[in-house]
Amino acid sequence: MAGGLAALLDDIAALAKLAAASVDDISAAAGRASAKAVGVVIDDTAVTPRYVHGFTADRELPIIRKIATGSLRNKLLFILPAILLLSQFLPWLLTPILMVGGLYLSYEGAEKLYEYVTGHHAEATARPAATQGVDHEKTMVSGAVRTDFILSAEIMVIALNEVAQEPLLNRALILVVVALGITALVYGVVALIVKMDDIGLRLAERQAAFSQRVGRLLVRGMPKVLAVLSVVGVVAMLWVGGHILLVGVDDLGWHAPYELVHHLEEAVAGGLGALSGFVTWLVNTLASAVVGLVVGGLVVAVLHLVPRRGNKAKAH
Repeated sequence: MAGGLAALLDDIAALAKLAAASVDDISAAAGRASAKAVGVVIDDTAVTPRYVHGFTADRELPIIRKIATGSLRNKLLFILPAILLLSQFLPWLLTPILMVGGLYLSYEGAEKLYEYVTGHHAEATARPAATQGVDHEKTMVSGAVRTDFILSAEIMVIALNEVAQEPLLNRALILVVVALGITALVYGVVALIVKMDDIGLRLAERQAAFSQRVGRLLVRGMPKVLAVLSVVGVVAMLWVGGHILLVGVDDLGWHAPYELVHHLEEAVAGGLGALSGFVTWLVNTLASAVVGLVVGGLVVAVLHLVPRRGNKAKAH
């Protein structure tokens, strides 16, 4: 009896060690998968602050919380089950679906540039977001969650590609860890960015002269930082959208566009030594942004010109 109990305890201890090892493996794999998606994470962080620009301070964190909740819902309820099923049964569909997302991001970025250039929404942007009511807040949150869906999909697919050889259950657990970790990281950083001016006010009210100087610097500087991030967010849409399209057409068999980018990388970065990695990244990023701008611009042109021609035809 004692021998049987000892054997049972040994089995339990072995299972516990195996479970602990599995948790360590999942955590390590989630870390590797997240690291591969770091570029898109940066884009997601840059894109989001523009959606809270102009709102009163008391609405900033609630809006970020709503967007973060929508982002987590995107990842866990929609993207995760879909990509797991596709990776298991229809893996060839992942690339075309991602390319549709890349096309949407390119369109979004080009549309924002079109608005800046033409002043199409000058009347709306002239009024502070805080004066435009609850419906405007809902519109901004919905737009942020839609954009996040595309970025989250790319993050999750990149992560999935890194753990494609894992068993299905491990893949699912790793992607859940990635989804939770990435969402917490992105929206934690976004919350810190948009509340930095409030932190500055608190510092400016302290007795220490150094704290007051830092506080005043933050108060004066953060509106400019948020404005810059808003522009960076638009550029990031073009960059990520164009990169998705470049990689997608390469995966589908049309290698010429991405080979041209690689040739440009080699031509520009050759002989730069330690700087070659950064320059290569910069060339790839610029090329992706140009592709995003061209493709997105074509979509914007079609969507704006076709309705006008239809209206002119009706007028005649």
